Amino acid sequence: MNQNVIQIRWHGRGGQGAITAAKIIANTAFVSGYTGVVMAPTFGTERRGAPVLTSLKISREKIYDLSPITEPDIVVVLDHLLVEEANVASGLKPGGLMIINTPRTPADYPFPGIIVATADVTTIAAQVGLPAGIVNTGIIGAFARATGLLDIEDLARGIEVEFTGKKPKRNAKSAKVTYDQTIIGGQ
Repeated sequence: MNQNVIQIRWHGRGGQGAITAAKIIANTAFVSGYTGVVMAPTFGTERRGAPVLTSLKISREKIYDLSPITEPDIVVVLDHLLVEEANVASGLKPGGLMIINTPRTPADYPFPGIIVATADVTTIAAQVGLPAGIVNTGIIGAFARATGLLDIEDLARGIEVEFTGKKPKRNAKSAKVTYDQTIIGGQ
């Protein structure tokens, strides 16, 4: 198995755009030189507001393992209430990273052996003029800041392409402002 595969699991609610956020990261990763990109959305009978998840694997080399992610390196949570409602940390590797959309600080999330990054994406999105609940583009900024895997300007361009005709500049601005306001805690 390729040890250079970065496994990212996304937790959100139906309608929040977790799958779209993962897709933007996947597309940007590919054009940025990650030749191995595998996205596996999980669909079911989810309804708007119900917990949903998607998986994304990226690597500088081709990925042959298409199995679901059970031990992620990174977990991205689009709604902080899911931390209490679902076991979002399940399987997260020691030393792994959890990125949470929350008004709280990383110190408020004591996950032993895990680095926690937080940003109040919901408030930032509203401040830049996005409709209530649009947090997927902002969380991309938190992802960029916390991981350092992809350049925020490349991601902003990817957001603008994805959201052509749907407030592309505001969505990109949400990512950039969130990038600047993301707090990264210790282990």
